[in-house]
Amino acid sequence: MKRKILGIVGVLVMVMGTQRLFAQHDNLHRQSSVYEAPTDPAVIAKLDNWQDLKFGMIIHWGVYAVPGMIESWALCSEDWINRDSTVAYHDFKEWYWGLKDEFNPVDFDPGQWADAADAAGMKYVVFTTKHHDGFNMFDTQQTDYKITDGPFSDQPKANVAKYVFDAFRERDFMIGAYFSKPDWHSQYYWWDKYATADRNNNYDIRKNEWRWNKFKEFTFDQISELMHDYGSIDILWLDGGWVRPLETVNEEVRSWGARIPEWSQDIDMPKIARMARKAQPGLLMVDRTVHGPYENYQTPEQSIPEEQMDVPWEACMTLGHAWGYHEHQNYKSVNKVIHTLTEVVAKGGSLLLGVGPTPKGLLTDEDVNRLKGIGDWLDVNGAAIYGTRTVDYYQEDNVYFTKDKQGNKYAIVLIEEGMEIPNTVSWSTDQAVDGNKVTLLEGNKALRVSKTVGQVIVTIPEKVRANIQQKDAIVFAFK
Repeated sequence: MKRKILGIVGVLVMVMGTQRLFAQHDNLHRQSSVYEAPTDPAVIAKLDNWQDLKFGMIIHWGVYAVPGMIESWALCSEDWINRDSTVAYHDFKEWYWGLKDEFNPVDFDPGQWADAADAAGMKYVVFTTKHHDGFNMFDTQQTDYKITDGPFSDQPKANVAKYVFDAFRERDFMIGAYFSKPDWHSQYYWWDKYATADRNNNYDIRKNEWRWNKFKEFTFDQISELMHDYGSIDILWLDGGWVRPLETVNEEVRSWGARIPEWSQDIDMPKIARMARKAQPGLLMVDRTVHGPYENYQTPEQSIPEEQMDVPWEACMTLGHAWGYHEHQNYKSVNKVIHTLTEVVAKGGSLLLGVGPTPKGLLTDEDVNRLKGIGDWLDVNGAAIYGTRTVDYYQEDNVYFTKDKQGNKYAIVLIEEGMEIPNTVSWSTDQAVDGNKVTLLEGNKALRVSKTVGQVIVTIPEKVRANIQQKDAIVFAFK
């Protein structure tokens, strides 16, 4: 009875406080300003391939889907966390850990997820195999805190990660495995001997070397399982950037606001990388915010850099307000996502868009419909997105510019919701157009260009405007 009551209280608390938590969480993961390019030819080749894809899906799914609350973070004792003050912290953690016994996604359908991503025009996936709470969405042999040890364990697709990866591979997606370096369920990271003050490990590693070495073994063995037992993996997407060698903590990291322990939370990334790349040659490693050889591309979260970047990067952002499932998602419009994707690509990045399946294992109709709307636009205008690279003069007001590897250039004109497509579009001759014509991608219509001193003007006849179906942004191709 106590667990049932606490469960109800916990759900109510998180429903009432979750918007604030998600808003605060947006500021927890920054990007490093230092970039070290890879030197392994296989990694370089895969990175170039990844930079062609431009648009991917990140899937957060775990026990937090049951109450529809923020993923993992409510377990953490930090000032920004909003829990019910009448519920003891220990009791709250026991309730959260106990969600394992309620998580039974009987409608789990990874094919539906992959179909929705494919319809959206996405080209790669990053699946959360384990978040900070330590609950594993794969059949790890290192702990029983996993999807294959609970009410879903007797189902044919209980080893969830395997079937997610298989479903997306069937649709020719690049495969990414998200893995949290911290593990708040592990006694080797959060030791019950001490209180859990914040996101960091809660004991002095210098005085408990054996315990930290056991955590390093635990982490290595779990990543090894993912690298050896789940088919071809293209990206190892490592979250929890506070788990890092102390010598990598610089003033930039300190300015982010999280407490920095006096000891090093080094998990021996060189050893992990050697093992992982032996199993998966050319593997992209994304040790988020930890600048150095294992951050093959940068990952600003819920934000777009102000200026174009000349290093590989990816904006990881949510389709709604939450990474995981939430009953009342505050969704971004199709128009908003298309505009975001355009800006990200013109600035040299890729967009990794987050969705969260329901506790039963399906994407909602709202997710699916919005993803389809994005894909409809890309079906017509994808040439300006996929396989492109940056140009020096990449933006003028609501017009963004890209170019492909064959030298074709594109002008993507963003149209705000409810606004009509203008009869003329102009931009500075800083982005020059050869000849006197451009091609409207939708319908492959040749349009005349006039040029004045310092300006290019494209006229769109009324008949052409009337036939444009994809009104969120129009695209011109030119030389």
